[in-house]
Amino acid sequence: MQFNIALIASAVLMAASPVLGADFTWFSGANCAGGVVASSPGVTPGECVFLTNGGSAKSISYSGVPNQANFFESGGLHDRCTNGPTIVTGGGSGCATAPDGFNLESFNFS
Repeated sequence: MQFNIALIASAVLMAASPVLGADFTWFSGANCAGGVVASSPGVTPGECVFLTNGGSAKSISYSGVPNQANFFESGGLHDRCTNGPTIVTGGGSGCATAPDGFNLESFNFS
């Protein structure tokens, strides 16, 4: 009986706990090197993230992504997670670097 109560209590606590978000860091250089432009901790799935000052970064590191991350290059066509991502990565952790001549301006993940 004690085992069942502990199991049920654990399941309830896990279901009630908030979903932890993924963490992203924006870098001035390729391959997540150079200076840190900004950090975006605790991002939730489906949220479009962009820099409020209209800035961009050459690369963005990520961790805690469950399925895939989508990165959008700067420029009118892809502003704020529109018209398809430039880079799609798998889940987990990694680094996305913009193509030559471009920067990354926004991202989302699932």
